[in-house]
Amino acid sequence: MQHKDDLIRQAFDAEHFRRNGHELIDLLANFLHSATSGELPHALPWQEPQDQYRYWEEGLEKGGDTTPQALFAEVLESSIRIHHPRYMGHQVSPSAPLAALAGLADGFLNNGMGVYEMGAAGTAIERVVVKAVAKKMGFGQEADGVMTSGGSLANLTALLAARSARSPSPAWQEGQKERLAVLVSEEAHYCVDRAVRIMGWGEGGIIKVPADETYRMRTELLPEYLERARRDGRHVIAVVGSACTTSTGSFDRLDVIADFCRGHGLWFHVDGAHGGALAFSPPHRHLLAGIERADSVVMDFHKMLLTPVVATALIFRDGSQAFRTFSQRAQYLWNQESDEEWFNLAKRTFECTKLMMGLKAYTLLRIYGPELWEQYLGRVMEHGRRFAALVRETEGFELAAEPQCNIVCFRYKADGMPEEAANVLNGAIRRAIVEEGRFYIVKTDLRGRVFLRVTLSNPFTAPGDMQALLARIQDIRKTL
Repeated sequence: MQHKDDLIRQAFDAEHFRRNGHELIDLLANFLHSATSGELPHALPWQEPQDQYRYWEEGLEKGGDTTPQALFAEVLESSIRIHHPRYMGHQVSPSAPLAALAGLADGFLNNGMGVYEMGAAGTAIERVVVKAVAKKMGFGQEADGVMTSGGSLANLTALLAARSARSPSPAWQEGQKERLAVLVSEEAHYCVDRAVRIMGWGEGGIIKVPADETYRMRTELLPEYLERARRDGRHVIAVVGSACTTSTGSFDRLDVIADFCRGHGLWFHVDGAHGGALAFSPPHRHLLAGIERADSVVMDFHKMLLTPVVATALIFRDGSQAFRTFSQRAQYLWNQESDEEWFNLAKRTFECTKLMMGLKAYTLLRIYGPELWEQYLGRVMEHGRRFAALVRETEGFELAAEPQCNIVCFRYKADGMPEEAANVLNGAIRRAIVEEGRFYIVKTDLRGRVFLRVTLSNPFTAPGDMQALLARIQDIRKTL
């Protein structure tokens, strides 16, 4: 007979789960209403890191003197409110409630998905989602890929596949012998640089091509930089196009890069972590012209498609290339290391145990159809245009460049002020905004100049919220 205080039985009691679940959903639903309606006064309840740490440390020391509902309420109270209309910070979209519930189902089922036996439904669902994305991007039936944990890991995996396909020697089996390199824009995401260094190519393995005044790669310089790399003894295997850059939301000319790669036998990879989602938006699809000619593409669902973090698609135009990245023996998982089994995901990803991340996107596609994403993308892209117009119209501000998407870089003008002082001023403005918490914005450094930066990912952000942000910055400027 089990003791009535048996903790294992308590932890797995179905009625406790039902009650706690209902209470949590009520709590989250009330939070969602308060956040989207603007009733919550703060987008960010700021606390200094050490104060935050002490709070949660003391909570753990108290032990079990609280209820699950009270604990979850504390978490909500202390966390950033992505669903708040005045959240305008990093590139994370508010998660649609149904996608969040799919994440709950994933967490509860806890299917590992490294091999088909551990996640039959999740494995098949993931492939359906990957194929749907590939079709929207203009790839054929032979395209395939996987979902993985974030754009950084997906970019590394794609470049490993490029190495396997374009390197003169089989590095996976024999070790790397050549001095390999890739060409990227100087504005490319830092994870590309990190991937190159992880692969052991060193600082010289990433060759940065200058960007123009709109922060797009100067593709006319590609031949020069390729030749320079060859003279330096570097074997260039790939070019990485940004769709779009993280700092400014600028889209490289993918069609031009595709022509260059085809002419020189190079792998063409697109980091579309943010902007790749525009494949689901016909009015904006032109920004991705040429993406269908890429050898590999990365796209995050959690940046622009209302999906909880982390869910990233890695697409290969030739699906068989997905198997080139990893090839090793694991007898307890599969029979032959060389078998191209789409249903054994560990053959194509770093993860052996992985989340059922395809379920989140699949739920939205199946219940709402791609029209939900199309409507959402249309709205946030319009947010970017509208905010840029307000910046131009409001005295005291300037844009870094005309935005191409929902990322806008701007700053308080530095008229008559030394550049260093202007940087300090805009940094101080951002700090004051964050600590106050009514808005959440970030900043970026563009060629030695500090700019304030917003990513307008919330569909409920209104023109009044944008005007209020600019007005608040003007007020803070007066105090500084």
